[in-house]
Amino acid sequence: MSGNRLKKKKFFDRLLIKNRLIILNEDTFEEIFSFKLNIMSVFVSLTLGAILLISSTTVLIAFTPLREFIPGYSSSKLKRDATVLALKSDSLTIALKKNEAYIKSIQKVLNGDLEYAKFSKDSILSSSDETQEPVDLSPSDKEKELRERVNKEENSPLVLPKVKSRNTKK
Repeated sequence: MSGNRLKKKKFFDRLLIKNRLIILNEDTFEEIFSFKLNIMSVFVSLTLGAILLISSTTVLIAFTPLREFIPGYSSSKLKRDATVLALKSDSLTIALKKNEAYIKSIQKVLNGDLEYAKFSKDSILSSSDETQEPVDLSPSDKEKELRERVNKEENSPLVLPKVKSRNTKK
């Protein structure tokens, strides 16, 4: 076990050893600049640089119009236009159905299949509307009781108070 500890200690010691990076002019051997570095600082600075580069690229693409160049990502204008066109196509479909029903009924009148008195534009347009679910209009128990009470009150004789008439002579 002490061998593993020695290896780990030697590894960490190597990471912290100071090294000098010198850049020289090859013709004159003049020193342009130099750095004192250790392997750990180089590793940390490269990692931070990579993270910064990736995050800045992500932000640039996510929050600018550049995202429209990514395949499979549609623009907001395209989505807005598609919604407007879908609404228009729905309304046009409804208008087309109404017009077809109107034309069919006019053809029936012209062919003599339908009497003229039964023909009206409103009835044709109402028949071309989509069928709605039937509503239950049957009276509830409370409504039936109320109706019975009202019928009893209507059938009972009313006693009206006697009112003096104004036309009577004194």
